[in-house]
Amino acid sequence: MPVRHRVAVLAFPRISPFHLSVPTLVFGGAGLDSVDGLYDVTVCAESTGTMQTGAGYSIHVDAGLEAMADADLVVIPSWQRGAVPSDELLGAVRAAHARGARIVGLCLGTFVVAASGVAAGREVSTHWAAASRLATAEPDVQVRDDVLWTDLGDVITSAGAAAALDCCLHIVRSDHGSVAAAALARSLVLAPHRTGSQAQYIPAPVVAASADDPIGRAMLWARADLAGSFDIDGWAASVHLSRRTFTRRFRERTGTSPQQWLLDQRVDAARAMLESSEETIERIADLAGFGSAVSLRLHFRQRLGVSPAAHRAAFRVGAA
Repeated sequence: MPVRHRVAVLAFPRISPFHLSVPTLVFGGAGLDSVDGLYDVTVCAESTGTMQTGAGYSIHVDAGLEAMADADLVVIPSWQRGAVPSDELLGAVRAAHARGARIVGLCLGTFVVAASGVAAGREVSTHWAAASRLATAEPDVQVRDDVLWTDLGDVITSAGAAAALDCCLHIVRSDHGSVAAAALARSLVLAPHRTGSQAQYIPAPVVAASADDPIGRAMLWARADLAGSFDIDGWAASVHLSRRTFTRRFRERTGTSPQQWLLDQRVDAARAMLESSEETIERIADLAGFGSAVSLRLHFRQRLGVSPAAHRAAFRVGAA
């Protein structure tokens, strides 16, 4: 019989019930009639008793942080924005890690993992919208905002809400094999292994332009004709700037070069057409300004980590 790992899942005041339910569902089979839980799961908290969730109702937690002391897997399923983890909580995480437990931070739970120091000098993942905030708050970690989860062996972290399901299924697959993970995924009506990256969910920024905003006008001019032929000199001249001034001000405004920004806009346009239209890959490549399907596939995979066909299959409007 496979080893039944002990899992301690942290609850805290105003926690999202969804975030709390992900590890209890995937690891413990909570609420699933068709699948037995593969782990022994305990929900714990710094203060036991009744606790208000962020959904307007309360839960009752019986176990304190001592549940982490003999857990094989410690899960921080989320965290409150701006909240500072207590020394007691961080100490419990460090002690569990030092004893050999794997530490898992799901979504904003990575903030607690990073604050504990157990991932110092290494990579972690979190929700893309919080990545820059985490990088500022915890400069000792390298924050990834382009992957669904990161597994360092002893520390595992994931991106936002739904990616927590992917991450937990990954842990099940690592501990119990692909057959067990696939059976669990079927019960949850999920893909056993979702390809792709957080980049698929991050919108390409577009800034409104005014009459005295030449860079904003240049952005709108380019987006109006992504299939057109662009050279930096002509693009700069369209808003009456020299090439050098245009390139400098564009980078100051966007943090990237005009060429890279244009490529991102073309990938974003192709992504939207893949999701919402019946056009062929070749036609979408032309409409988005790539010129060829080969070029589209190359740049699409480089930016989003998945092929155009796979993205269409996963994100097609109305797809089953």
